[in-house]
Amino acid sequence: MTTSTSTGTTSTATNVDATAVNTIAWLSAPQTSIVVPVYQRQYRWDIGGCEQLLADIRAVADSDERQTHFLGSILSTADADEHAGELVLIDGQQRITTLMLLVAALRHTIEADDPDLATQLERVLVRPADPRRTKLRPHRAWADVFESVVLGRRAREDELRDSRFDDNYAFFRSRIRPEEVPRIWRGLQRLEHVAITLGADANAQQIFESLNSTGEPLRDHELIHNYVLMGLSHAEQSEIEDSYWLPIEQNTGESIGSFWRHYLIMTTGREVTVAGERGVYDAFRQQFPRLDLESLRENAAEWREYSAIYRVLLEPERAEDPEIGRQLEYVNTFGRGMYPLVLRSYRDLVRGAIDRATLVETLEHVQSLLLRRTVAGIATDRLVARLCRAREEGQESLVRAIARITPSDERVRVALKYGELPHAAYVLGRLAEVDGIEGLEVEHVVPLAPGDGWTGDGVRVWADYSEDEQNSHRALAGTLGNLALLEEPLAERAADLSFPDKRPLYARSAVAATRELAETPAWGTAAIAERTQRLTDAFVRVWARPAVAGIDDDDLTPILDAKRRRGWPRGWEREFDYVEYRGEHWEVHDVKALFNRVFKRLWADARSSVVAFSARRGGPVFDEQSWKGHWDALDESHFLYMGWDSKYMLTAVQGVLDEAGLASEVFVKYSYLGAVM
Repeated sequence: MTTSTSTGTTSTATNVDATAVNTIAWLSAPQTSIVVPVYQRQYRWDIGGCEQLLADIRAVADSDERQTHFLGSILSTADADEHAGELVLIDGQQRITTLMLLVAALRHTIEADDPDLATQLERVLVRPADPRRTKLRPHRAWADVFESVVLGRRAREDELRDSRFDDNYAFFRSRIRPEEVPRIWRGLQRLEHVAITLGADANAQQIFESLNSTGEPLRDHELIHNYVLMGLSHAEQSEIEDSYWLPIEQNTGESIGSFWRHYLIMTTGREVTVAGERGVYDAFRQQFPRLDLESLRENAAEWREYSAIYRVLLEPERAEDPEIGRQLEYVNTFGRGMYPLVLRSYRDLVRGAIDRATLVETLEHVQSLLLRRTVAGIATDRLVARLCRAREEGQESLVRAIARITPSDERVRVALKYGELPHAAYVLGRLAEVDGIEGLEVEHVVPLAPGDGWTGDGVRVWADYSEDEQNSHRALAGTLGNLALLEEPLAERAADLSFPDKRPLYARSAVAATRELAETPAWGTAAIAERTQRLTDAFVRVWARPAVAGIDDDDLTPILDAKRRRGWPRGWEREFDYVEYRGEHWEVHDVKALFNRVFKRLWADARSSVVAFSARRGGPVFDEQSWKGHWDALDESHFLYMGWDSKYMLTAVQGVLDEAGLASEVFVKYSYLGAVM
């Protein structure tokens, strides 16, 4: 939010006129008439963008009357040809179109009850000389659709025609109750932008590129920093900066962006996407929509506390308890994906909510989960949010959740027998019970590429092995049974030696498990198989799966962790192989069908939850079909609107199942196509 006192300051160059204006006053002016040129892209704003705009407008409506919200710049040029007197919109189409749809939704909501306000809203929408035409004329391919939505004249045959205009208009209608219209109108009147009008000789493309490509875009943590401090006095900003933000930066360093992402996953229990979007910043704003100074101090103290713990996760040697530090180093073997869960658990230890043994148990379970899934070839991403949710229900719930997605002993045994060992140094170090693996190398007893003279028994050389024998040895070269830890100087000498020549080197190792190899008379596939079995027995003991029934062998995704994608991505019709609903198998393959089926099922089984959710969210269930579009009847007096985009529908499914207390019992199985979109 930006404070501005300038509503008409003009800076004039030879071919450019830039004026800071009130957006609604600018749109309402009788002379304002705008056309979108044919070369512009089509309207693309989705419900996510509309939701953020509406939240900003509500926030500025509820703030001090001196506060305004800055929309950015709107770039246009005068049309000297076909539409003389109109402004040709070069940059700002998406924002202006969305504002028009919002104003139209307000007008249609209250036109019967408040004709005076409806008249003010109408001035934003229609041309005084021709009320049948809107002040904004979009891309010609969609101009008629836009005007039919804004002016409320959608024909019956157009009801099932999907467009972003219909979707976003319907969203605004669903989210704004009649009694709230004056509040939204108050917020709209506090919007400002810089109106840039180009003269006949100005280079429109050059100016457009300059406005949209100057400097590096702000990163998520920089946007959070600005958001937190914006609107505070200089003294208040200095207090927050010095007492909270600088310590957070010092604790997290270059990992500050990851810290905020992991903190938000921990607190929300939802995955936070960063690819291609300002996902972390958007999630932060949703979690903290309003931050006055008092609440900011309280929240910032918590952020600072968690950042100090985050530093310990990054640098486990800082842990006061050596055993916990060692366990954190082990967890770091797998990256930082589990940090949200570890953050909360460590904080609980610091505050005395859990004891040391419980934290160590959690860290051991995390390692078992990640290592077993990696060994079995199962993805380890998008797991932590569900575990954070389970942890909020208690340690027992967390252990059950981990057990459900941890591969069984049987799967691990098969994978270790034939598959390449991941994180070999970590695994071998823990199996050998060595205190740290610095100075140790992973040794392949059978080299990855044996020379013709290599031998495992001192009798037959590699060149005499049959092709099948050679292939069998190569296939097992990276498996658990063929690997050992060896001191660097010894490993350098052992490289590519035949097994009989390696035995004396193994005998000199300080690692007991490696010294045992020196007692083996010959080395081949049989010896590898025997050692694999022996080490696997130890493996499943060290990285034990919690002894809880129920395992997810089909890699199902909890509904709360399903991917929320904006729009309808290519191939969405086969996004899911199936859906598991409370033990039932549903042949549902896309989000739209899932949305329809879940709401209809809950309307029968948990109607009060649907009503409560829809009332709080402003839809998607309504007691009348208040606008034209795609509807489905739940009963004679309640209707489900089906004209949302994919992300909104999935969010609604997640929300209503959460409301009904059933979200933990619903899973989706992604199809191959859906998983890679």
